[in-house]
Amino acid sequence: MPLIWTPLMNQEDGFRSYPGDYGKQRRPSLVIPVKNGNYHVKVALGDKEREGRTSIKAGAGSIMLQQIRTKAGEITEREFIVRVEQQELRLAFLGDVPQVQSLQIKPIHCPTIFLAGDSTVCDQCSGHYPYTGWGQALPLFLTAGAVSNHAKSGRSSKSFIQEGRLERLESLLGKGDLLLIQFGHNDQKNDERGTAPFADYLTYLAEYVATANNKGATPVLMTPVHRRAFTESRWLEDTHGDYVRAVVGLSQMLGVACIDLAEKSKQLFEALGPEGTKPLFMWTDPNEYPQYPEGTEDNTHFHVKGAIEIARLVYEGITEQEGLRQTFGQANKTLKEEQR
Repeated sequence: MPLIWTPLMNQEDGFRSYPGDYGKQRRPSLVIPVKNGNYHVKVALGDKEREGRTSIKAGAGSIMLQQIRTKAGEITEREFIVRVEQQELRLAFLGDVPQVQSLQIKPIHCPTIFLAGDSTVCDQCSGHYPYTGWGQALPLFLTAGAVSNHAKSGRSSKSFIQEGRLERLESLLGKGDLLLIQFGHNDQKNDERGTAPFADYLTYLAEYVATANNKGATPVLMTPVHRRAFTESRWLEDTHGDYVRAVVGLSQMLGVACIDLAEKSKQLFEALGPEGTKPLFMWTDPNEYPQYPEGTEDNTHFHVKGAIEIARLVYEGITEQEGLRQTFGQANKTLKEEQR
C-alpha cells in the first residue's frame, strides 16, 4: 500500500487535496485503489512501549478520529466509515504522536449523508489549512453512516444548481440516504449568485428537496450558521435575517425536517462571547501557519476547532429528528470525553 507525499493544493476540487496535508506537521497519505462506495475501517491504535496521540483523516481532510490518547502498553480499537468517489481510499495518520498497530478495510452498504452548501460546509483545500468546513468534521460524530461532502466555496442555492452540482448529487443519491442543505451566505450577495429570500431562494431550495425525495432520500433543510458578528451589547447580530425565516417557513410548508443551525450556533457563540469565539473562527497570529504569515481575522469561516463544534451541533440536529435518530444516532460513545 503506497504512502505518498503530495503538494499543497489551492484548487477547490477536493480530489486534488490529500489528507496528510491537513496539519501543522504534514505526513504522507496512504492511498489504496478501490471501487467507489462506502468502506468500513477498523484501526488498532497504541504501542507496547510508547504513549500515543493519534488523529486520522481521510479523503480531502475529513476528520475521522481526533487526538485519540493511548498509554504505553495500551491498544484500543476504533471504527469509522469512509466514502470513496474518486476510486481511491485515502488515509493519513496525524496527531502529536501517531501510533497505529493495524488496519482492516472492507466495503460496506450503509446510508450516506450528502452535503450541499457553501464554504462554511465544504472540504477546504489543503493549501488553506486550518480553514475547515463543518462537513469535514461531521464524520467524527458518526459510526453508522458515511459523509459525502459536495459543498463548495462561494456557492449560493442558485449557482450550485447552475453549475450542475445538484445534478451530480442526483446521480449519487439513493434510498435511505440523507441530503443536508445549507445555503444563505452567498444568496445575500449583490451579484449573479444572489437570490431573494421569499422568492427564488425558496424555489431553488425546493428543487433540492424534490431531488432528494425523487431518489428515495431524506432532505433536511438547514438555516445558515451564524457569523461571528457581535453587537456592543455582547449579543449576535442577525446577518442572515429573512433567509433564516424563509428556510423555516419552507420546511413547514413542505413538511420536511429542518435543523435550525442559526439558532444553535447563536446559542453557542453567545455563551462563549466575543473572545471565546475567536478560537472557533479563522483568527490566527502572524506566522502561526506558514501560508498566513500576516495572520488572519475571519469572522465567517471556521478553524478546525470551530468546524468540530459546528459539526457537533449538526449531528445533534440530526438525532433530534424522529425519523433519523435510529439510523444516524449511534455516535461515538467516547467522543465527548476525547474532544473536550
